Amino acid sequence: MNQNRRLLIIGFVWPEPNSSAAGGRMMQLISLFQKQGFAITFASPAQDSEFMVDLCQFDVAKQTIHLNCSSFDVFVKELNPSVVLFDRFMVEEQFGWRVAENCPDALRILDTEDLHCLRLARQKAFKEKREFQTQDLLVEEVVKREIASILRCDLSLMISEYEMELLTTVFKIDASLLYYLPLLLESNFISDIDKLSAFEERTDFVFIGNFLHEPNWNAVQYLKETIWLLIKKQLPEAVLNVYGAYPSQKVLQLHNAKQGFLIQGRAENANEVVQKARVVLAPLRFGAGIKGKLLEAMRCGTPSVTTFIGAESMQDNLDWNGFVEDQPELFADKAVELYQDKDLWLQAQKNGIEIINQRYLRTLFENDFAKQMEFLVSNIKQHRLNNFMGELLQHHTLKSTKYMAKWIEEKNK
Repeated sequence: MNQNRRLLIIGFVWPEPNSSAAGGRMMQLISLFQKQGFAITFASPAQDSEFMVDLCQFDVAKQTIHLNCSSFDVFVKELNPSVVLFDRFMVEEQFGWRVAENCPDALRILDTEDLHCLRLARQKAFKEKREFQTQDLLVEEVVKREIASILRCDLSLMISEYEMELLTTVFKIDASLLYYLPLLLESNFISDIDKLSAFEERTDFVFIGNFLHEPNWNAVQYLKETIWLLIKKQLPEAVLNVYGAYPSQKVLQLHNAKQGFLIQGRAENANEVVQKARVVLAPLRFGAGIKGKLLEAMRCGTPSVTTFIGAESMQDNLDWNGFVEDQPELFADKAVELYQDKDLWLQAQKNGIEIINQRYLRTLFENDFAKQMEFLVSNIKQHRLNNFMGELLQHHTLKSTKYMAKWIEEKNK
């Protein structure tokens, strides 16, 4: 790899690992690149937030940038990164053309987080009370933007194998532009399963998830209106603790102590909260990517009940860390069964550990990822020649983005 090991990450928001899986994912990427010897600058046009991580503590330079402003051009030219990572396609739309213009040799990587077009198409189908069809994707306006962004980049990091398959089969994206890198856990995540809280020491059900994320808010409504009532019929004493960052007034109004439905707000330590619970409930009815909350449940040795959307792309052919059910009655029955049957619970816990060991350990991915970076940086010219559609889009669509940005900049003056 060339000697200029400088990475610029352009973030949609500043990382908040204690608020969302996306924040945790960003910190994992920072760590992976640092291990490869990169000096990292994290730039974002977002406002600072109370819960953002102190990047300086992680040896990462912090830079505030502005949308539609040529000050970014000066900044990026001076920094002269060898690799630029865009955090979600909206960021690449805003800054991709500026990077391409000022640092043409920099490797451009997109971290998709999840396929936004898939999440939105599923959400729309759900609201229209119908089954999601693959062709729903083709009519979403956002799909054209997201696919164009993937094509313009040299590599897109994907966390879901199902989404990679969609991109290669439905959208005919060349596999060389996609790289599977799921959420990762350190190999010392559990040195000894016996250190986890025992079945008898745990009580209550738990849901956890950032409320700014629509699938989470919908799942909590579904719990309140349907599933929790079914569970309470069988377990009158049961309690469900609902945790999540950024609860709105709508969320807080669902709190009902009589029903044992407790809205707890932000968890100081998500790990602790999940490890005290006996069962995680995650009845997600739409969404995309893989679910940080379910991986966290496995790591904490806490079995979970989720839907097919919730478990999508997470387990391969391994047994789930509990149960996967879409029907509310079955979902509730399995949750009760898991809560009461110690043998079943212990087996589910083992299944979760097995899924992590085979699919989510950092050691399974970090060397191959480093080799992939090395290869792309060394072969960037040929790689781009092989991606003619990407070059075409870089040339045309970004001209329109560029002149729109310049017009906004003039207008702002």
